[in-house]
Amino acid sequence: MRILLACDKFKGTLTSAQVARTLAAPLSSAGHTTVSVPVADGGDGTVAAALAAGFSARTTEVTGPLGTPAQATWAVREDTAIVELAEASGIALLQPTRETAYAADTRGTGELIAAALDAGCSRIVLGVGGSSSTDGGAGMLTALGARFLTADGEPVAPGGGGLQQLSRADLSGMDPRLAAAEVVLASDVDNPLLGPRGAAAVYGPQKGAAPEDVARLDAALARFSATLQETTGADRQAVIRAAETPGAGAAGGTGFGALVGLSARLMPGAEYIMELVGFDAELARADLVVTGEGRFDRQTLSGKGPGEVIARAAARGLPVWVVCGASELEASALQGTGVAGMVEMREFAPVETCLREPERVLAEAAGALADRLA
Repeated sequence: MRILLACDKFKGTLTSAQVARTLAAPLSSAGHTTVSVPVADGGDGTVAAALAAGFSARTTEVTGPLGTPAQATWAVREDTAIVELAEASGIALLQPTRETAYAADTRGTGELIAAALDAGCSRIVLGVGGSSSTDGGAGMLTALGARFLTADGEPVAPGGGGLQQLSRADLSGMDPRLAAAEVVLASDVDNPLLGPRGAAAVYGPQKGAAPEDVARLDAALARFSATLQETTGADRQAVIRAAETPGAGAAGGTGFGALVGLSARLMPGAEYIMELVGFDAELARADLVVTGEGRFDRQTLSGKGPGEVIARAAARGLPVWVVCGASELEASALQGTGVAGMVEMREFAPVETCLREPERVLAEAAGALADRLA
């Protein structure tokens, strides 16, 4: 058979390219032809997927989420740049606490966008998963020339906490090159900016926020939205619509900041990355598809990369096998999805061993997959 390997990263252990390479060896030995296409959904791992698809790597020193320098990798091909918020402003760059929930910001992400403009890129794909902050993208916009001021005319402090003192916003000094650039906001979430499904309520706790902090951060984001409506000359209704847009709450509200400040075009991350790497062309030539990620659960089937792989393969009537670290779904939940079978790494080793020796255990799982396809 011609088998298409379309796997996401196994978070914290293996990149999508490493997963595909490990799976390919026993399948090729069994006589199958394998082709690999990397999968990502806009979160951490998006740049790695782009590099595996032929983009070139660039590294830029940026301001990390708490103000210390960070080395951030991004990807470029011709006039297109793939910029990953997690590289510059990600939660993996700090130890989340109540203090960091207020102080972490997205300035480094704006610096990456500036680096892409410096490189002559006119299309910038901004992947916004894995954020450490709840600043609405204010830090990102500040790095690109925006000003966010207190009632005394001083710059607000970085992070969502600083937005509590926001009195005036000025976007007139934004980098003029943005006007000629296309910014694509690649996201796999559908949260609005505010409220019980908003950026602070849903994602604040994983960034260190206690319940009372969530309420204050939500109020700070509301103040951010209101200030942009009142002091920038922006279309008030357009800003309100942006705050309510599914995906505005991505990455602590960075989705909202990108929609308003960068005139970004929002696209589902998995769909956009698939288009970028030529997934459909390879799918049309495949007899069977293998996809997977570290943890396979209901979220996987709702917009994440492997879920989109399964949906597209099912639409063509192609069987899909899933290889994962562990699945949280019962067989009944997979009925009608197009999933023909599953191999879990935890079948072959305890979870601790899977995390410690992921490539070795995945190789065992890959061998079992080859046997089950025989």
